Amino acid sequence: MAEQFVVELKHVTKKFPGVVAMRDMHIQIKPGEIHGLIGENGAGKSTLIKVLTGVYVPEEGEIYVEGRQQVFKNPVQAREAGIACVYQELNIVKMLSVVDNVFMGRRITNKFGLLDYAYMHEEARKALSALGHGTIDTRMECGKLGIGQQQMVEIAKAITQNAKLIIMDEPTSSLGEQEVKQLMDTVRLLKDRGIAILFVSHKLEELFELCDRVTVMRDGEHILTSDISQMTGDSLIEAMVGRTLENQYPKIPTSRGEMALKVENLTQIGAIRDVSFEAYAGEILAFAGLVGAGRTETMRAIFAAEKPDSGKVYVKGKEVSFKNPGEAIRSGLAFLTEDRKGQGLVLSESVKTNLILSNIKNYRKGPLLNHQEINKVSEDNVKTLRIKTPTIEEVVVLLSGGNQQKVVIGKWINSDADIYIFDEPTRGIDVGAKIEVYNVMNRLVSEGKCIIMVSSELPEVLGMADRVIVMREGRIMAEIPRESPHFNQNDIMKAAWGGEIA
Repeated sequence: MAEQFVVELKHVTKKFPGVVAMRDMHIQIKPGEIHGLIGENGAGKSTLIKVLTGVYVPEEGEIYVEGRQQVFKNPVQAREAGIACVYQELNIVKMLSVVDNVFMGRRITNKFGLLDYAYMHEEARKALSALGHGTIDTRMECGKLGIGQQQMVEIAKAITQNAKLIIMDEPTSSLGEQEVKQLMDTVRLLKDRGIAILFVSHKLEELFELCDRVTVMRDGEHILTSDISQMTGDSLIEAMVGRTLENQYPKIPTSRGEMALKVENLTQIGAIRDVSFEAYAGEILAFAGLVGAGRTETMRAIFAAEKPDSGKVYVKGKEVSFKNPGEAIRSGLAFLTEDRKGQGLVLSESVKTNLILSNIKNYRKGPLLNHQEINKVSEDNVKTLRIKTPTIEEVVVLLSGGNQQKVVIGKWINSDADIYIFDEPTRGIDVGAKIEVYNVMNRLVSEGKCIIMVSSELPEVLGMADRVIVMREGRIMAEIPRESPHFNQNDIMKAAWGGEIA
């Protein structure tokens, strides 16, 4: 008789110095089910994933795979037991071929003791074809594939390992709309093949569209497991944060002030073409569009992270020509990058060090740093943004992805800039933390700051923006104020796809 659960955790506890990351956790995942996992940043989801994949060994509790108790001392043992994970930040070696990535860590040899590439190519092609992506060339360098295709390579790797459970950690966070649809179709194909999926996401709409059941974690503990059909968005949020949230987008009205930023005919060959717009103090100006529309490239050109080929930038009416981001910062600009690990943080440094990096000169006391003031500001940031960390001395790399994002936000808030560019400010952040970020944005615009927000989440754009600029293929397609009848999801998407709105 087939076992009722493909994977089961019972009474699992994982501790670190000064913190219990997971306490008495249990979860049961059935064969061929899509099981959602949701919780605030720091709720213990990442710890659960690492226990399941053998990265962490728990101090207490039991793990069962198809009814047999397992003790994973390393990821290889978890993989051999049939557990695979597609991480939010893909485990792809871009300079290697598709087939080398699919068989990474596994030596498949022929009778001569040489790598059996003929067999590996055939198996990789079979796996990709089963996922509906048989056109991917298994000899191609992975770095030349799009993010969505790289993700399929990771899933193909799991299939060739005969995975019984595939964990997907925020799998849609970097995907465009069409890629998300393709991923969801792939997940359903895996379900039809009897493979269990643990689908970790902050996006409630994805859970309701895909999942059979959902488990909610809070503060490292199991809160509930339920059929998704028995839950609503409100009931999930309340279980996740432990309180009701009256308004997911707490927009407050503000008065538009003086022009803060003006961009004229900004062009960067291959990325942006003839981009012109104005942004004002006291407003949130959102940039919407599909992945690859040129929104981030525009912001990087303004901030001098990339050099434009032509165009002009004015800050408070004065033309500027920044040679580097340092000059932009000194002129009152702040840029919260979407790549928090690569460009937003010094991962080897503490929370408090990262929080003051953008404005370190303001925390000096003579020739020395004013550690008392640094500690006070850091503690205030941790409290205001609800950054889950044992202490402000914790090394940032040890925080969850969402809490790392909140450290980046705190860093730029401390810069006391006049113009804030927030590129995907709530990516990877749970619903409760998003509201805290929105409240910070409200506070900034009420103080007369200018916010430019790049966002791929249309509900966020509609909920928080005073004005939205829609881009496609490096060009501005539409500019829509909040009071316009076109300030709606359908018209914004129509413009993003290249259609005209009346």
